[in-house]
This record gives sequence, structure tokens and C-alpha cells, in this order.
Amino acid sequence: MPREFQRGHKAKISDLTAGTDLYVGVQITAPGLTFDISCFGLDADERLSDDRYFVFFNQPKSPEESIQLLGAQAGDTESFRITLDRIPPQIQKLSFTATLDGAGQMSQIGSGHLRIVAGGEEVARYAFSGTEFTTERAVMLGDFYLKDVWRFAAVGQGFDGGLDALLKNFGGEVAEEETPAAPAQPQAGGAAPGFAPPAFGAPSAPAPAPYQPQPAAQGFAPPPGATLPPAPAPAPSVHAAPTIVAPLAPPGGGHVPPPGPVPAPYGQPPQQPYGHGPAPTAPMPPGYGQQPQPPQAPPGYGQPAPPPGYGQQPPFGQLPGQQAYGVPQGAPQGGAGVTAALQQFKETPTGQRWTQQNKKLIRVDLGMGGQPVLARQGSMVLYQGKVDFSYKGAGFAGRIVGNATGQEMQLMRCTGQGQVFLAENSTHVHPIELQGDAICVSAENVLAFDESLQYEVRRIEGHGIPGGALFTMQFQGTGTIVVKTHGTPVVLPVTPTTFADCNAVVAWSAASQVVVSSQVRMRRNAYPGDTGESVNLQFRGAPGNFIVVQPYEV
Repeated sequence: MPREFQRGHKAKISDLTAGTDLYVGVQITAPGLTFDISCFGLDADERLSDDRYFVFFNQPKSPEESIQLLGAQAGDTESFRITLDRIPPQIQKLSFTATLDGAGQMSQIGSGHLRIVAGGEEVARYAFSGTEFTTERAVMLGDFYLKDVWRFAAVGQGFDGGLDALLKNFGGEVAEEETPAAPAQPQAGGAAPGFAPPAFGAPSAPAPAPYQPQPAAQGFAPPPGATLPPAPAPAPSVHAAPTIVAPLAPPGGGHVPPPGPVPAPYGQPPQQPYGHGPAPTAPMPPGYGQQPQPPQAPPGYGQPAPPPGYGQQPPFGQLPGQQAYGVPQGAPQGGAGVTAALQQFKETPTGQRWTQQNKKLIRVDLGMGGQPVLARQGSMVLYQGKVDFSYKGAGFAGRIVGNATGQEMQLMRCTGQGQVFLAENSTHVHPIELQGDAICVSAENVLAFDESLQYEVRRIEGHGIPGGALFTMQFQGTGTIVVKTHGTPVVLPVTPTTFADCNAVVAWSAASQVVVSSQVRMRRNAYPGDTGESVNLQFRGAPGNFIVVQPYEV
């Protein structure tokens, strides 16, 4: 039986299959609608930094053929072959997307799925329907991403702007050919994926020739065997022209610089266009990263004065060499002003459900995953969209347990469609993704977690302790828990000689055995439910178990 995924669910590929030669099939049922299904190979910044890893109908494979478009087969609208162990290290994520070709909206989809097949057996399936979307015209269906190991995530996030908005999200933009290219040959259908790698079940059509880079102005070349039309017909529709990815816009502007010398930042020589000789040296304005120069004779004594800039006269009313009004010394190269000053603090974009904005602030997208989030009351610092907050009570029995064990959590329930930013008292936040495993965390160190996680109070037995035991919280299931620490924590492996102060321990693996050591230091106010205790805990466990300790005692 394949593992069923819902939007926002994630898993390690190794938990699904031991193989690395995978078949990815996408099927969409929507009468009257046509879809273009593609795969984007993204770098560590989730940007399409290499156009050759945009695999679609007009570029059916990557250079080393680790990503191949197979066409419609085995009941799938589109299919791919992915060889994970051949993907180059600069590609950190594969995003499978679907865009509408023509009028329509994703809400008109009747049913669809993205499935993973390994060795002829379906191991994972993410099923979706139009009820999950509204006015979107492009959606990211699923991601293969590298985080220590390759993992899969069911995304289901859309864009109203269609392919243009999708490409801009990945750092590119849509450009249209002036002369229409020949339509790509349709992929030939094949049998059901009843194969075992490496005999992968490629389409019966002949494999296209290796990719040859083309000049940026020409876009992607059509597959071999395609014939150009005899003459351009009247202006074709927008969707008849092939899609190409334009170069990334230069920082600080949205245009490509014209031919000729490229102005460089202060303190660096100007650059020449590619293919030209070295740029001639020119005097640079003083005070921008230059070594001090010996005094020069003033103008009029046989030596010209240095230019005020790079061949430009100073603004009206400003003397040569005079600092411009309103521009402080050491202003960022992007310019002065509020926007330039705050650029480094802008929101971190991502397609994930949980996104760490900085060391002390985290954002959760409630629209991804479709499940509520439980967060510590008062931890919301900002939210966007339609979000509802309600009190999450523990019930009468839960309050009794919390009061008796000191593991009571005052929680709020966050639901809706929007983003919530969470933080508390400038503590460091650390999202931990659970995939069916468990972790023990003190309630004091829990900031937020997915409601899908199961949690309970766990007892740590000990002799000579008032009340007879210590307590912690155990979280288990599939979802994310956000742990907060005072300062940067350290993660240590569990050994037979691992001891830690219970007030400094943040979390540990649930499989570890925890006992109270014989070296117990008690305080007068050490009673059940009180945090005045200072007890040494000894950790034992098989290799692979761990503890997390913060540089702070509660």
C-alpha cells in the first residue's frame, strides 16, 4: 500500500523506498482545461540559478539526465524519471508544478494526484482536488528537497498569476519569442511503470539528443526531429510560444544593463561586457576602499583634478568632491533611505509550512497542511490573512495533571488561512520536524506545535526526590514542534557517563533511559510542581540517542 500524503506532510525518501531511481507521475482530471506540468531544479536559495534545470515540454531533460520528462503514460497526465544519486550538488530542491494553458482556475479540477513509484511499486501518493484551491492558475504540487537526506513534501500551494508568478517566485520571468518555434513532438505513451531500475520504462519515442546550450535570446531549442513551420502565421496566441526563463534581474533594478562598460561599486574597477578585454583603469573617488595616495598638487599646476564620479558631472549646486546632501558616509551600495536600510531585515520567503525568519522569530503558514497550530498564549507578534485565535483548554483532568507535575501549558489554537509570526522574550527558536518518531521536551521550552502531534506527561522515576518523580512532556507523531531556548543550545550524544542538570536540559530523544543520579543537590523550596529543584540526571541509551542542553538554568 502506498503511503498517503496530505498537503504539508513530509517524509524521508529512505522511509518510502531504498531506491534512488524514481518515477514521478502527475495526473489531473479537469474537463476543458489544459495543463503544463514541469519540474524546477532549484539551488540552496530556492532559485532557478541554472536554466538547464527547468525541465518542461520544450526542454525534456537536464544536462546529466538526472531529471527526464517521460510524457503521458500509465494513466498519468505527465511523468518524470528522477535519479537522485545523479543530481549535481548545486541542485537542492526539485519542485513539480502545474500551470494552466488557457483560461480557467485550479478550483475547476475534479481530481488529481502526484505519485512516486520505485521498482515498479507505488510507494507514495498525494491526492488533491479543486476544493483545495480558489482562483490559482499555477500550483506547486510537491517537492523533493535535500535536508541531510532527500525528502518529499506535499505542497499544494498556488499562484493567481499563473506561470509568470511561478517563475518570479523561483527568480526568473516569462519571455516570449518573436518568431514562433516549432511545437514539441508529443511524448509517446508507455506501459504501466512495472519496471525495476535501471530499466526505467522510458517512452517508446527516441530519446532526445544531449542538451546543447543556446544563446539566451533564443530560449530553449525544440527537441530533435521537430520541423520549423514554412512561414510565420498571423500572430499566434500567447500560449503557442515556448516558455523560456530570462536571466535574473540585477540587484537593485529590474532591467538588463545595456552593452558597454558595466559600472562597478565604489572601490572596484568598472567591468567590461563578456568577451572584451580588461577594463581600462580609471581614478576612483577618495574614501571608498582605496589605499591613501600621496598628496597631489592642486589643479592648475600641470595636473587635472580627479573626476567627481565615473565620467559624470556632480548634480546642480554641488561642488566636485562634495558629499551629496542626505547621503551619509558609508551608505549601502543599494542607495540611501529607509528601504535600503531595512533590506537586510525583509521577510524570508519559502514554500514550507514553518519558516524561521531569524534566530528568535518563526512564521507558520496555516494554509499549508490544512491543520491548526497550538502555540503558547501571548507568543503571537504579528499575523496576516484570515486567522482565528481561540483558547485551548486542557480540561479538568489536564489542569490537575499540570498543577501536580509542573508541565502545564497555556495554549491558544490558531486556525484559518494566513501566516502567524511567533516569538517569546527574545529566546532562540528551533523547529523540529517529527516523522512518526518522538521527543521529550520540558513544557517550559515549548513555543508551538502542530495539532496533529500527540503529547502527554512522562514520568521520570527517582528516589529521594520530594513527590517521588520528575516530569517532562513527550511529543510523538507527524508534524513540527518549535522548541525555545535561552541562547544557543548544544546537542550531545548519550553515553553511559552523560549527566546533566535537569534545569538546563531542554530535550532528549524519547528512546533514552533517564534516571536520577546519586549526586542529588536539593534546595529548601524543592517541592512537586516547583522549579527550584536542581537535580542531576543520568542518560543512557543506544547509539543515536541525544540530549539538548541550553547555556541557562531555568
